[in-house]
Amino acid sequence: MAARPTPANFPESADRVWDRPLTLFALALGSFAIGTSAFASMGIIQLFSQSLNISLPQATWAISAYAAGVVIGAPLLTIGAAQMNRRTLLVLLMSIFLAGSVLSALAQDLATLLLARFISGIPHGAYFGAGAVVATYVVGPGHGGKAFAVVMAGLTVATVIGAPTATYIGQIWGWREAYATVATLATAATVAIYLRVPRTEALNGRPVSTKITALRSRAAWGLMAVAATGVSSIFAVYTVIAPMITEVAGLPPGMIPVALAVFGVGMTVGNAAGGVLADRFATLGITLGYGCALGVLVALAMGGAQPVVLLACLFGVGASIMAVIPTVQVRLIRFAPEAPSLMGALNVASLNVANGLGAWVAGATVGSGMSYLSTAWSGFALTALGLFIFVLILQRHCKEG
Repeated sequence: MAARPTPANFPESADRVWDRPLTLFALALGSFAIGTSAFASMGIIQLFSQSLNISLPQATWAISAYAAGVVIGAPLLTIGAAQMNRRTLLVLLMSIFLAGSVLSALAQDLATLLLARFISGIPHGAYFGAGAVVATYVVGPGHGGKAFAVVMAGLTVATVIGAPTATYIGQIWGWREAYATVATLATAATVAIYLRVPRTEALNGRPVSTKITALRSRAAWGLMAVAATGVSSIFAVYTVIAPMITEVAGLPPGMIPVALAVFGVGMTVGNAAGGVLADRFATLGITLGYGCALGVLVALAMGGAQPVVLLACLFGVGASIMAVIPTVQVRLIRFAPEAPSLMGALNVASLNVANGLGAWVAGATVGSGMSYLSTAWSGFALTALGLFIFVLILQRHCKEG
């Protein structure tokens, strides 16, 4: 069995002091590219809908195809590449993502675009799982929460900078150019990972049997259910931000990118705080994050018609929910330490289940004739369910794990 990653295994070099930050930057750059692709698709959906002469409901299939790629690819790629060195795996995953991004930019019809988005989603979950392992190796034991937060930081920053910029490029030059921009980011990330992630046997994979054994952990599956339900509220709200801004708060369309950026800043802050909480406390990140989210969702549902309240609540929802995710990651690995990459991949897969569930609940809420702000109540119910499962069933296991 390969040696467990520790700082002592980090390859000695004359510029070792610079190795760690540059390695972490390379990992974050990859997640930034992936996050830009995932969130920008929502911003340019009307553009490729018109260009490909398809209806908006049909265009949403591209987003669903990406999510399907994530959910399917996360466990299959992680298990299939169980014995592969994590550095080699990361380069492979970014190469697949690059190919999907290029195909997205070249798509001439809906079928090709669906295939391209599915391919782009396949490496998503496995990347974050393998990236978390490499980041933990770089920063050392006892800082798994911070390590995962670094990898996730690229995704959260993408919601503030990457996705709005790609959307702007799509509006000015075209949606294909937006995906071409993502492909450029993917190329840069692939090169950075190849150059900066250390070549070491400490990052070798483990036998497939260890992955299969990890899947038997009931506590791990329960914790993923906590994430899939509780985190859904962030997507229930994110799905209808645009009409909340224009139709509920009465603000001009130009405020939509601002609102998205405010939401993204909240996610970035919450992710950083969650990384600290995950390393210091066993369960506080989950209980505090979900507890604060419930309060913010009530405030949003009751006072979201006021622009200041709406923007403050968008920040609060993003921050409180994202504070939960690093703790979920750390606890999952404690439940199955023999398969950290798989646990990281399944964590991200559960977040994409939350994505689909939250969007579906938001659509069902609005489709039933209720107001856009009512999606906050729907999100409240989902987060309350996640907190209920955690407190009554899993909290003791997480403290012991």
